[in-house]
Amino acid sequence: MAGLWRKAPSPCIGVCKFRDAGHCVGCRMTKPEKKRFKRLEGKAKKRAFFVELSERLQQAGRYAYWARMYRRRCEKKDRPCPLDKLEGRG
Repeated sequence: MAGLWRKAPSPCIGVCKFRDAGHCVGCRMTKPEKKRFKRLEGKAKKRAFFVELSERLQQAGRYAYWARMYRRRCEKKDRPCPLDKLEGRG
């Protein structure tokens, strides 16, 4: 799984409705976070971003939906899903 984090697609799942104090209802990212993700380099930074975002999604009760949609997105882009590493599957 070389390059798993380098090739990880954005956590955005294409909903892009910024409510809830500026957080997207689909992925819980803010507009600045969406821009920042595109510029993140290195496994540690991307992994930390996903960990923080996953915690936020879990607190909002949206993780299961987001994870399902994000896995589908990774599959469509023919990329390994970084959630497998975070959830201990890989």
